Amino acid sequence: MTTFELRPIGRVVSALTDASTAPRQPDEGAPSAWLHFEVSVLDALSSLSPGDEVILLTWLDRADRSVLRVHPRGDRSRPMEGVFSTRSPHRPNPIGLHRVEITAVDGTRIQVRGLEALDGTPILDVKPLLGEIDER
Repeated sequence: MTTFELRPIGRVVSALTDASTAPRQPDEGAPSAWLHFEVSVLDALSSLSPGDEVILLTWLDRADRSVLRVHPRGDRSRPMEGVFSTRSPHRPNPIGLHRVEITAVDGTRIQVRGLEALDGTPILDVKPLLGEIDER
């Protein structure tokens, strides 16, 4: 198989430090968080503004990459499903997909609302929101 090399372009700075108590989805009480980017990508941030909605891609570095099936939302009363049909962070390539709203921009720091990623989570990329996304 081909391998790919990813390098973080920043890190999440958040009050969320424990996966067991963190919200599973942004609408379940995710706090505001700061995205701290590397100086080397400062020019790439130049067109982002408060009010913009973006897709943030992260590497869920504390995930278990060997997991292939889960009980959705950790609810053992629900039948096991393959991780590709769930939003479980535990999966072969734990890439986080987060729809967030920018609330402030300060140089290489961007504040967002609605981010359920843990403090220190590596940031892989930021993409503009071009249309509606089904987030079930």
